[in-house]
Amino acid sequence: MAREIMESVHATSHVQRSFDPVTVRADFPALHQDVHGKPLVYLDTAASSQKPNAVIDAMTDFYRNDYSNVHRGVHLLSQRATDLYEGARSAVRRFINARNDREIVFTRGTTEAINLVSRSYGRDHIKEGDEIIISAMEHHANIVPWQMIRDMTGANLRIIPMNDDGELLIDEYKKLFNDRTKMVAVVHVSNALGTINPVKEMIEIAHSWDVPVLVDGAQSTPHMSIDVQDLDCDFFAFSAHKMYGPTGIGVLYGKEELLEILPPYQGGGDMILSVTFEKTLYNEIPNKFEAGTPNIAGAVGLKAAIDYLSQFDLDEIARYESELLQSATERVKEFTGLTVVGNAAQKASVLSFLLCAVHPHDIGTIFDQKGVAIRAGHHCAQPVMQRFSIPATARASFAMYNTTDDVDRLIDAIEYVLEVFS
Repeated sequence: MAREIMESVHATSHVQRSFDPVTVRADFPALHQDVHGKPLVYLDTAASSQKPNAVIDAMTDFYRNDYSNVHRGVHLLSQRATDLYEGARSAVRRFINARNDREIVFTRGTTEAINLVSRSYGRDHIKEGDEIIISAMEHHANIVPWQMIRDMTGANLRIIPMNDDGELLIDEYKKLFNDRTKMVAVVHVSNALGTINPVKEMIEIAHSWDVPVLVDGAQSTPHMSIDVQDLDCDFFAFSAHKMYGPTGIGVLYGKEELLEILPPYQGGGDMILSVTFEKTLYNEIPNKFEAGTPNIAGAVGLKAAIDYLSQFDLDEIARYESELLQSATERVKEFTGLTVVGNAAQKASVLSFLLCAVHPHDIGTIFDQKGVAIRAGHHCAQPVMQRFSIPATARASFAMYNTTDDVDRLIDAIEYVLEVFS
């Protein structure tokens, strides 16, 4: 009954707001500045998003009025801080439709969440000769932890290949399974290509072999509605800083029955029930995985980001961002010598490209002089670059606060690069 009341309060606490990118843009103070004498166009959200006033104000207010350490404190400030921290956990649970708060573990970000699963699950469930499936388009954060477990245990990595458009080959994926397969770890949306992978189908295939699946949701959570129960994923990881929240905090969702059997990732305070020199009894989930003083202000900021996003129809935002990406893609393809890297039928947010013989770092530097912020490099996805036989790409990434004027400025910047190198 108490939970039903809280859900009712939450449902009525956010007034639905009509989505308009121009008015949304006004909520983000960092976007209203000049760079090298030009108005800033921020097209680097795939690396990290800008923050709305609501997030900045919530964190500032916490530090000014409610700051204290959480859990076990009997004084009022500690109780307030604990309520805010655990309230953030409940907000995350609602946002991704987990079954209960116990399935939400706070981490430093997607990277730590993946490392937690690889170490805790791998320690007891992956042995010599076992196999782990990852894809050819993974971020380093979903490659290196599994390589470390491979090297520790003598297991093997199996790689899902992709085609020239940057789409995973699902028929080849099916062929990778056998009785030795112990884990699948796959990205939902590629940070280097923008490809939206069919993770629900991939999870169903893995579960037919009784194999758990971890989904890297760092790039999907800011751009689409996430329902972990509908996906039926076993683990789902994402970061606050890519979805308009602060740095230094992220989330690992795990099915309760799996989190219960996993050993702790780290030892320290708050993850214990009792400690003697002979024996330690671990706390219940999720506290078992949250050793030490947590990023309390980060949790406050994450909840504020969720509350901010929850004002809008997320599907409407997804449609708008898709239209913006499609428009930008069609326009850049008109340039002779420009190659788009990643042409999957289903994409989100990311436009990666090469321009004649100009190195992406030079493109990024010249763009910056025009006030346009993009990312240039391998995007922590070097195997993707190797797949396409290129060293790097220039990457423009879009968000809810970008406009058609930003696309115009992107096109102008490309024209300027061509002029400089003509």
